[in-house]
Amino acid sequence: MMDDEPIQTGRQLGLYSCHTCGRVSERQGHAAPDAPLACPRCGTHLHHRNPRSLERAWAYTWAAIVLYLPANLLPVMTTISLQGAVDHTILGGIHELWMNRDWGLAVIVFVASVAVPIVKIASLVLLLLSAGRNSTWCSRERTALWRGIEAVGHWSMLDVFVVVLLVGMIHFGPLAGVEPEPGLVAFGAVVVLTILGVSSFDPRLLWPDPADNPPQPNASPPPHE
Repeated sequence: MMDDEPIQTGRQLGLYSCHTCGRVSERQGHAAPDAPLACPRCGTHLHHRNPRSLERAWAYTWAAIVLYLPANLLPVMTTISLQGAVDHTILGGIHELWMNRDWGLAVIVFVASVAVPIVKIASLVLLLLSAGRNSTWCSRERTALWRGIEAVGHWSMLDVFVVVLLVGMIHFGPLAGVEPEPGLVAFGAVVVLTILGVSSFDPRLLWPDPADNPPQPNASPPPHE
């Protein structure tokens, strides 16, 4: 096939691929264009675009943005020792690691807990804005970006895993212990919300089809001469 040869999509051919069983179905001519379809083999609803994908992805992304500040400013845990109780935030923990010359660990925590969530949220906003405008700009690269932020996913939960392990391992009554704090809940919510935002986004929107933006009929007919 020549590179400049136009490619017909399944939508243009009236074909639907089932996401569950993989069967390819064709819309019959007598069916209305907006009539719901179901896979004849497994019964899964068929559609060329996930319904309300952008709305759901935007909702999860905005919720993650709102919770990002408390996730980094509120303490994620409190350590209890004979010297008293000390609250720890994510940024404070990174600073302490750096000052104690644990540079490698400080970089790992910074990347996993601060940089990755910011990159994921910024990437989601970029994908949602461009998909909402039916942009054809760098569709292949934007698809690779979506695959990348989907792949990192739960790896941003490093802080949550560490605190949960510390809470379970360090428990010596009034002498020493670790208690989780509200910042940990906010941070975990940011990670989960970004995962839901990525999974809700339909990457096929990065490859706009003329049917995504059909020409609008004129509101009023042209005047007759």
